[in-house]
Amino acid sequence: MSSSTPQSKLGVLPFDPWVLGCAIALILTGFVMISSASLDVAMENNGTPYYYVIRQASFIVIALIGAVIVWNFPISFWERTGHWWMLAAGFLLILVLIPGVGKGVNGSHRWLPLGPLNLQASEVAKFCMVLYMGGYLVRRLHEVRRSWKGIAKPTLPLGIFCVLLYFEPDFGALVVLMGTVMGMIFLGGMRFSQFLVVIVSVVALLGLVVGLQPYRVARLQSFLDPWQDPFGAGYQLSQAQIAFGRGEWFGTGLGNSVQKLFYLPEAHTDFVFSVLAEELGFIGAASLIVLYAVLVVNIFRIGRRGEKMKAFFKAYVCYGFGIIFAGQALINIGVNVGALPTKGLTLPLVSYGGSSLLVSCAMLAVILRIDYELKKSRFDLSATRAKGKSNTSDGAAKKRSNERVQQKVHV
Repeated sequence: MSSSTPQSKLGVLPFDPWVLGCAIALILTGFVMISSASLDVAMENNGTPYYYVIRQASFIVIALIGAVIVWNFPISFWERTGHWWMLAAGFLLILVLIPGVGKGVNGSHRWLPLGPLNLQASEVAKFCMVLYMGGYLVRRLHEVRRSWKGIAKPTLPLGIFCVLLYFEPDFGALVVLMGTVMGMIFLGGMRFSQFLVVIVSVVALLGLVVGLQPYRVARLQSFLDPWQDPFGAGYQLSQAQIAFGRGEWFGTGLGNSVQKLFYLPEAHTDFVFSVLAEELGFIGAASLIVLYAVLVVNIFRIGRRGEKMKAFFKAYVCYGFGIIFAGQALINIGVNVGALPTKGLTLPLVSYGGSSLLVSCAMLAVILRIDYELKKSRFDLSATRAKGKSNTSDGAAKKRSNERVQQKVHV
């Protein structure tokens, strides 16, 4: 962005430095930890220790290019086309379930093979659902705040998405998606009593979903006491806890993790936080959590500024994306420390994976675009007011000059 932008003239950055700075720090931290955690696994599975490192570097480049492209679209474009993005996401969720089209890994069909990149449809669905819900809340805000009708309408597309995610299965994405939509509706102004009813209903539904599948019940039982079966159902959690125990305060040193040496499954994806805690210790793990907290707080701060400026679509989109970042980070870290049952959710911007990184960077690009447009609107409003004052003062000066001329003529 050139230095001639209105914001730079006023000494205001055209982007939010906290959001951008935290995002860059998380991406770089993720790249370093993936490089450390994946070398031995890559050598064993692919014959070269740098297989995942090279792929993650490629994903970062692709994600940054995609973010630049997304940033150049005005927010009005996303507001106008939100319903089309929701339909596109639903189509992708159906495609992954078609045999021969969707790619299955470990019994789950969540990916669409696109050359070197496997696109995870559920990641795209989160992005598209937030855009749709932002537009819906703007159009139906009065109904949402006054009646159950406004709350019930978006449950139809949400329900379809959740059913499709259930059959993949992708229970983690289902929970995040439901939580995001409910959070956006609550922040849109639904009554607290209604919110409590919805929460109780959702928890009951999720409990039913868990109970219908025996492997989820077994996973829940292993989460409650992973050491009851440390070489079976509780293996991942017990190995993750060993990693945290070895890390202590300052860690074993970058690259010195033992758990990544085929003890901890998915060490460079779902459990990269455990490797980070082992190598960088409590201080490193806490620093990463602080980065996420600062990122999410500033995303919500941008959303709140949009709400104050009556830019409700921008506000609700920021809230939705902020909930996704906070929810996924909270769930992934909770799983790693043994506070939550095991879920296949990545740590945003940090875990290995092209789809998650690409969609996360697209979300950040939209957020930064919202911040830019809000600052630009504020500058334009200030400039208009200044121009109005200038015209008023010029008019007053001209009037006084005319009066003086008339007095001289009279004399």
